[in-house]
Amino acid sequence: MSTSPHQGLLELTRMLLLQQTMPALLQALNQVIQTAGMADSVSLVLFDNNSERVSFYGLDAHHQPISYQDQTLLATGPVQALRSNPKTQVWRSEALHLRYPQLAALNLYPPFSDYCLVPLLASSGLLGGCEFIRQQAAPFSEEEKSSLYELATLAAIAVGQIQLRENALLQQSLLRHERDDFRILVDITNAVLSKLDLDELTGEIAKTIHHFFHINAISIVLCDAGQESEQANVYATHYLQADVAEREQSRMTLAGTLEQQVMKSGEMLLTHLKPEGETEERTLFHLLWRDQTKTLCVLPLRFGHKTLGVLKLARCQPDNFNSTNLRVLQQIAERIAIAVDNALAYQEIKSLKEKLQHENLYLTEQINSNNPDFSDIVGRSPRMSAVLKQVEIVAKSDCSVLILGETGTGKELIARAIHNLGDRRDRRMVKMNCAAMPAGLMESDLFGHEKGSFTGATAQRMGRFELADQGTLFLDEVGEIPLELQPKLLRILQEQEFERVGGNKLISVDVRMIAATNRDLKQMVADKEFRSDLYYRLNVFPIVIPPLRERPEDIPQLVKFLTYKIAKRMKRTIDSIPAETLRLLSRMPWPGNVRELENVIERAVLLTRGTVLEMPFEEFNQPLTFAAPILPSGAPHSAPVSSLSEEDERQRIIAMLKETNGVVAGPRGAAVRLGLKRTTLLSRMKKMGIDVNPS
Repeated sequence: MSTSPHQGLLELTRMLLLQQTMPALLQALNQVIQTAGMADSVSLVLFDNNSERVSFYGLDAHHQPISYQDQTLLATGPVQALRSNPKTQVWRSEALHLRYPQLAALNLYPPFSDYCLVPLLASSGLLGGCEFIRQQAAPFSEEEKSSLYELATLAAIAVGQIQLRENALLQQSLLRHERDDFRILVDITNAVLSKLDLDELTGEIAKTIHHFFHINAISIVLCDAGQESEQANVYATHYLQADVAEREQSRMTLAGTLEQQVMKSGEMLLTHLKPEGETEERTLFHLLWRDQTKTLCVLPLRFGHKTLGVLKLARCQPDNFNSTNLRVLQQIAERIAIAVDNALAYQEIKSLKEKLQHENLYLTEQINSNNPDFSDIVGRSPRMSAVLKQVEIVAKSDCSVLILGETGTGKELIARAIHNLGDRRDRRMVKMNCAAMPAGLMESDLFGHEKGSFTGATAQRMGRFELADQGTLFLDEVGEIPLELQPKLLRILQEQEFERVGGNKLISVDVRMIAATNRDLKQMVADKEFRSDLYYRLNVFPIVIPPLRERPEDIPQLVKFLTYKIAKRMKRTIDSIPAETLRLLSRMPWPGNVRELENVIERAVLLTRGTVLEMPFEEFNQPLTFAAPILPSGAPHSAPVSSLSEEDERQRIIAMLKETNGVVAGPRGAAVRLGLKRTTLLSRMKKMGIDVNPS
C-alpha cells in the first residue's frame, strides 16, 4: 500500500468486492491485515435493522467460519456504543473484560492483548463494526487506527454488497417456498373439494397429505352433529410403506382427549407421544406404532363458527414438523374444513332426499290418514266391536301389538287404525311384508346398509327402522322372518338402537312396533321355528281378528261398502243390491275372508250392465278358497308331498323349484305351491341335498 497507494487501494477494493459470502470476506480481510502486520485476526459484528439483534461473523483457529446471533450479551458489548457514537474504539484486554465481563462467557474471541473496533459506515448508514485483535502486547497507534478505518470503509462496501445479495437470495427462496406452498394448496383444494362422499373425501385427504409431507398416520376426527354426547367418528389412514395404505373407521369418546382440547381451544397442538406399554387401546394407530416415539400434530377443523373436528397427523421421525410446514398444514386444515362441511351437508341432503323419496312411496300406500277413525273398517258385530274396543285401548300407548288372523281379514287396516288413533298419527307408518321379501335382503331392508358392505351396495341406504323413526313400523307376516335375523330384531325392540349392515355406528330410533301374522306363532315357538323371547316381546297386546265366517251379520254391510267403493273407482253407477244376493253371500263360508269377498264384488261390478248389482253365482258353484295350496297347471293334485315316496318327493320339489326359478318363500314361491311351510321345505331340501337353483 505504501509503494503505490492508488493502485494498491484499487486492487484491495476489487478483491474485497469479489467476495460473495461473509466467511469469504473474512478470509480476505484476515489475509490483508496479517500481510500488512495490522492485526492477527478480524471479525465482523453487524446490526439487524429490524431488531436489537447483533450478528457475529469470525474464523476459529482452524480458519473455519463462526457465526452467532444475540440481542443481550453481544449487543450490550462495545458495539452498542457505536449506535450513539460511531467512532473507533481501542481497548487493552484487561480493561475490555473489566468493562464488558459478559464477552468472556461468549467464548468467541481467542486470547488477545489489544482490541480495536472500527465502525462500518456505508451510504445506507451504520452497518456495525469491524473488530481487529492483536495477540502480542502492541497498542494500536493513531496511524494504524487511520489505516484500519480506511480498510473498514472498503469492508463496509463489501458487507453491503453481500447483504444485498443474501437478501435477494432470501427473497428468492421465500418466493420459491410460497410458490411451492401455493401449488400444494391448489392440489389439495382441487383434490378434496371435488369429493362429496365422506369416506372418499377422507381417503383423498390422507393420500394427498402423505404425498406432500410423507406423514405416517393421518386421521380425521369428526364430531357427531347436533349431539352433546362427546362422541366422534374417526377416519384413520396409516402408511407402513411408501404407497401402501391401511384404513379403518372407528368411534371414540372425546372426553379428556387431546382432540377435545384442540376443538375447545381452536389452537393447533404439537406434542410427542412416548412408546406405549401394555394398553387396552386396540386401534390401528396404537397397534402399528406402539413401540415408537411419535410427533403428533393436531389441527382444528373450523368452518365459520362451527368446529367440525380435528385433523390429526403423526410422524415417527423427530423434528418433522417445523414453522414452515406447520403454517402450510394450518392452511390445508382450513380448506379441509370447507370440504368436510360440504360433504356433511351433502350427506344430510342425500339422507333427507332419501327419506322424502321413501316417505312419498309409503304415503301412496297409506289409507287416508286425515280420518283417524274406523270409517274404513266395516262391521259392527259383537266380535268386531270387541276388536275395535281393543284398538281404542291400545292406540294411545306405545306398547307392541301383535295382530292375529287369517289371510284377508284386514290386519293392515287394524294396524293403520292403531297408528291413526295414537300420538304418532302425524308421523308416517312404514309397512313391510316379510313374506314378500327374500330372506337374503330382509336384513338390509330392515336396518339399511353402508356403501360397499356387500356386492351391489353402491351407496348408503336407510332401512325401514330409520324411516319409521318417531313413527310406526308395521311388519306383516312376521312369522316369515328367518331365525338368524330374529335376534337382531329382538335387540332393536329392547334397546331401540341398531347398526346398518356393514357399519359400526349405533343408530338410535324411537319406533312403535305393530306386527301381524296368519300363522300360529305359539306353535312355531314349540317347533323351534320362532324365538320365544321375540314372541313374548311382540305379543305384549295381542288382537285376534275373527274370520268373516264367524261374523256373517257383517257381510251385508261389507257388500254394500265394497260395491259403492269399487263402482266409484271404476266410474260406474250401482245404486241397489238385491236382498237375495245379500242373503246368499251371507251364507257362504268365505275362506279367503274380506279379500275374497272384495274380489268377488269387483268381478260382479265389472259384469253388471245396469244400476242393480248382478252377482254371477253360476260362475262359482263353490266359493274360492286360499286355504289349499295353489298348484301349477299339470301338477298332480291327488298326492300331497308328504304322501309321496322319498324319490318322488325329491323330483316333485326339484320340478317346483324350476318352475318358480328357485324362489322358495312368498305367495308365488315353491313352499306355498307345495302346501308346505317355508322352513319345512328348506329342511327337506337340505336333507335331500337339493340346491335352491337345481340345474
